[in-house]
Amino acid sequence: MSRIAACFDALKAQGRQALIPYVTAGDPNPQVTVGLMHQMVSVGADIIELGIPFSDPMADGPVIQLACERALAHKTSLAMILSMVAEFREQNDTTPVVLMGYLNTVEKMGYDVFVATAKKVSLDGVLLVDLPPEESEDFGKDLRQAGLDAIFLITPTTTEERIKKICAAGSGYMYYVSLKGVTGAAAIDTDAVAEKLDLVKQHTQLPLGVGFGIRDADSAARVAQIADGVVVGSVLVNALGDNASDPEKGCAQVVLTLSEMRQAMDTAV
Repeated sequence: MSRIAACFDALKAQGRQALIPYVTAGDPNPQVTVGLMHQMVSVGADIIELGIPFSDPMADGPVIQLACERALAHKTSLAMILSMVAEFREQNDTTPVVLMGYLNTVEKMGYDVFVATAKKVSLDGVLLVDLPPEESEDFGKDLRQAGLDAIFLITPTTTEERIKKICAAGSGYMYYVSLKGVTGAAAIDTDAVAEKLDLVKQHTQLPLGVGFGIRDADSAARVAQIADGVVVGSVLVNALGDNASDPEKGCAQVVLTLSEMRQAMDTAV
């Protein structure tokens, strides 16, 4: 059983939902990331999504775009990020780690090299925003053979026919984008999200994580009542960006935010 499946099974048995923080690897500098990963786990993060910095992150708003710029200024590469995962695994062999980013970075490294290295460092999953399921068959097969999950996005405008295709191609969990637009967008409508999740559940047994628009403990708690996982990104990345010259302060803010979310999620459910 994969780490992701084991994580969701354990949470389900406890009647809890996954807290899935996203941070951009290498932001505000590469020395911060691994330590922050451990800190996030210590306050209740169940799965960690690491963003791969990219020069044209088209699905992301200004907050994550700036995080990518900060990370790239320190020459944070995909190879470096995989090394971060290996370092994280030296102390933590249970928390799933997923890389989230864009296809160009993997193409540049080479699919075979990426999959082999990802397996070697015990990465758990990959979410490539601009890789459609129709084009993912070969890469998805390679990931599965290496024991890695291929995670896909579903949005409010995704048709039911396309939901079927995405669910058939995906594994680990499905990532539902709660809002139209880019990361860091407006407040979440949990009633609308719940309605769409009911449709998605008709086509998959995979856990459903919800991201975009989750800003605080209240929104995290509301989403935890309708989803299997709560993905939080921009508010954490913004804390790191606002304190780029004082990473310790930024990390402390991330930890505080996640701690409040974890407590609110557990209380709500």
